Amino acid sequence: MSRVVTGGCQCRGVRYEVRGKLRDVIACHCIQCRRTSGHFVAATACRRQAFTLVKGETLKWYVAVPGFRRGFCHECGSNLFFEADGGERVSIAAGSLDEPQGLKIAAHIFASEAGDYYAIDGRVPVSQRGDHNVALP
Repeated sequence: MSRVVTGGCQCRGVRYEVRGKLRDVIACHCIQCRRTSGHFVAATACRRQAFTLVKGETLKWYVAVPGFRRGFCHECGSNLFFEADGGERVSIAAGSLDEPQGLKIAAHIFASEAGDYYAIDGRVPVSQRGDHNVALP
């Protein structure tokens, strides 16, 4: 039996479960992530078949780029998910997890779009675009 990881938004209007392992965190510094979160986005991910939306009464989706969508709680404003239409991965805001999972930042992407008010930790791989080598479990 695989372990169950739970999480959700601040007001508990959105709840989810992941049955299985989570990918280490990727920090995305793209302009869209910075605008939707107020900073850069730190996201883990799982395979779609391991993900279950348990409660979604306040979940809304936003499409800024065709083929991709961002999930957020329309009540409390929590930034929660990012996914490609028909993709195998669900990216999950790492801060929305209920319990610490021992994850670490494994890569920074879109570093060329980072804000000028912070420095990116160069001790992990940094990509100026969206490419990385962090595999899904």
